[in-house]
Amino acid sequence: MSDDRHEQAGRERVPGRRRSRFPGISSRAYEHPADRSALVALRKLTGFDTVFKALSGLLPERSLRLLFLSDSVRVSDRQFTHLNDMLRDACYILDLQKVPAMYVTQDPKPNAMCIGLDEPVIVVTTGLVELLDEEEMRAVVGHEVGHALSGHSVYRTVLLFLTTLALKVAWIPLGNVAIMAIVTALREWFRKSELSADRAGLLVGQDLQASMRGLMKIAGGNHLHEMNVDAFLEQAEEYESGGDLRDSVLKILNVLPRSHPFTTIRAAELKKWAASRDHQRIMDGHYPRREEDKEARVGESFRQSAASYASDVRTSKDPLMKLVSDLAGGAGDLGGRVRRGFNGFAGQAPPKDAPPGDAPV
Repeated sequence: MSDDRHEQAGRERVPGRRRSRFPGISSRAYEHPADRSALVALRKLTGFDTVFKALSGLLPERSLRLLFLSDSVRVSDRQFTHLNDMLRDACYILDLQKVPAMYVTQDPKPNAMCIGLDEPVIVVTTGLVELLDEEEMRAVVGHEVGHALSGHSVYRTVLLFLTTLALKVAWIPLGNVAIMAIVTALREWFRKSELSADRAGLLVGQDLQASMRGLMKIAGGNHLHEMNVDAFLEQAEEYESGGDLRDSVLKILNVLPRSHPFTTIRAAELKKWAASRDHQRIMDGHYPRREEDKEARVGESFRQSAASYASDVRTSKDPLMKLVSDLAGGAGDLGGRVRRGFNGFAGQAPPKDAPPGDAPV
C-alpha cells in the first residue's frame, strides 16, 4: 500500500511523511558483502532450487505452516491491521511483488523471523508487538521483508532443520561433528544476513533513530526513558576495543552459538552503513536492479567479501584482530605479543621501571 493510500485512510498511527520507493531493487544493494557472496554463489549452482525443493519433503515446513495457521493470528485487513499496513508498505517500498503471509504468535520474548522454502512466512511475537512503537515496528517488518527478498528464509529453514538434526544425532560422534561444522558455518553467514536485513529495515522505515530505538529496546526492554542511543553505541565501542586476548577468545566463544550478532554491534554497524556512500546512492535512486542479478559474478562477490573481512581486521580495535593485522603486516615476536596480550598489557603503556621484555604491543 502506498503512502498516498495511507494518507487517504487517515490513520493517526501511520505517519504522514512520504518515504522513497525503490522499484526493481536487487537485494544485492543492501546485503553485507559476506552475505552477498554466499547468496550469489548459491544462486549460480545448477539445480540449486531443485535440491531445496526436494528437501522440503524432509523439512517440517508444512507442519510449521499448519501450526501458525491453527495457533497464531494471521495478519490481514481484519486482524492486526496496522501490521498489515506496514507489511504492504514494506513490500511496496522494496518492490516485492508477492506479499508474504504474516502471523502474530503468543510469546512474551520479543522476536521475529522469516522462514519457508516454497514461500516465505513472517512471524512476530506478541512480546515484540507490545514492546515497539509504530516506527520501530516498521523497521522490524522491513527487516523481515528484506530477508524474504534476499531468499534468507530458505537458508534459515535449513539451519533450523540441521540444528534439530544435530540434537537427534548427538550420540553419533562423527555425525554430530560433521553437522555442527555445517551449522557453525551457516550461523556465521546468518549473522551477516542479519546485518543485511537491518539495512533493509532502514530502507523501509527511513528513520535511523527508530531503528536504533528498536535495537535498544530489544536489548533493554521498554524503558526508553532510561536509555540513550549514544551511550548504547559507546557500549559497542567498549566491547570491541576493551580487554586483552583472553577477552577476544571469549568474544568468539560467546558469538559462535548465536544466529544473530549482539544488539550493540548491530546498532553500530547500521549507523556506520547509514552514513556510507552506498546508502546515500540507494536513497538517490542509484542501486543494482533485480534484472541484473544473473550477471552478478561469483568471483567478484567473493573478492568483495574477502575485502570486507580484511577491512574489518585492519580497522578493528579488538586485541586479537590487532595482533592478526600486525602479523599480516610483517610485525614479528609472535610469542612475546601473545604472552603480553594474555597478561592484559595489550594497548597499555609500560611502567617506567619495567624490564625490556615487558614492553607492550
